[in-house]
Amino acid sequence: MANGTTPDTGDFVFTPTPPQPPPANMVGIVGWLRSNLFKGWVNTGLTLLALFILYETLPPLIEWAFINATFSGATREACATATGACWTFISVRFNQILFGFYPEGEQWRPILVFFVGFMALISTAFRSPARRWTVLFLLTAYPVLAFVLLTGGFLGLEEVETSRWGGLTVTLVVSVTGIVASFPIGILLALGRRSNMPVARSASVVFIEVVRGVPLISVLFMASVMLPLFLPEGVNFNKLLRALVGVTLFTAAYMAEVVRAGLQAIPKGQYEGAKALGLSYWQMMRMIILPQALKLVIPSIVNSFISLFKDTTLVYIVGLFDVLEVIRVATKDSNWIGLEKEGYVFAALVFWVFCFTMSRVSLMIERRLDTGHRK
Repeated sequence: MANGTTPDTGDFVFTPTPPQPPPANMVGIVGWLRSNLFKGWVNTGLTLLALFILYETLPPLIEWAFINATFSGATREACATATGACWTFISVRFNQILFGFYPEGEQWRPILVFFVGFMALISTAFRSPARRWTVLFLLTAYPVLAFVLLTGGFLGLEEVETSRWGGLTVTLVVSVTGIVASFPIGILLALGRRSNMPVARSASVVFIEVVRGVPLISVLFMASVMLPLFLPEGVNFNKLLRALVGVTLFTAAYMAEVVRAGLQAIPKGQYEGAKALGLSYWQMMRMIILPQALKLVIPSIVNSFISLFKDTTLVYIVGLFDVLEVIRVATKDSNWIGLEKEGYVFAALVFWVFCFTMSRVSLMIERRLDTGHRK
């Protein structure tokens, strides 16, 4: 600041100094690099190491996947002289990777099912009066619509047995069904584990600990082999339904522990305040406790969903051809032997796109539900 006196009266006058621009090395791209990549010796060393690894791996990968790759053709001969990836294999088998053995003339049905579901999910991300109705549609009418369209046998649609489903269709059906069905079951198990009723608490604890104590592949095997033994005579589930039951129960056990963690994080005063208002147990949980608890554990919930999506590759144990199994079987064809690398890279890309999308959506939900408690 600058101070001085007026020449006529000699009174003291305060004159503020104009604001100065920040140092050039603290703003812009240079400032971002200093604060994020080169802040201290450790960060600088890690940044240089990461750049070296990218320099060694990225150029050969780009050369193999794009520059020297083959994208056209319909047979293996199109890749005879190529030194890079043979994406012809993916283009020829692309239809099978998406739909498995679903009839070609009926493939518009799974496309319509997933398009409607995707658009409904997108609409729930925006604040609008119709969002509540969209959520209700996803939880009630959409499963019925998906079942009718995919299975057929109704409204003049050709019946397609689940044994003919495969590829990405099976992966999405198993993962979406497991996510939607396991969430409410997990909430009930979490409430049961914290219940004051000994029977409900003991049953929930036993189920959660038993299911969490075995791998998913064992649960799928038991659902495929042992489940029919507990059904009445003449009642039988197909392989897909058995897998859906196993995946749902397995994920519900993990979801119960995630929700229980959120319930334990709620202060005791919230329960006391709800009881002071005269709310019943279910009113308290529905309107006060569960909304806060679920908001706190959104990252863990989405993490469980991502893990479930990747675990769907284990349904091959019950004879289902998911996207990874379709690619594996396709590479055993004598015409495409030796192209496992292209198939698995494509499968990895598919799983990464879906998992990354789920993680971004969870971050968007967190930001939307953030109530500003952070300092």
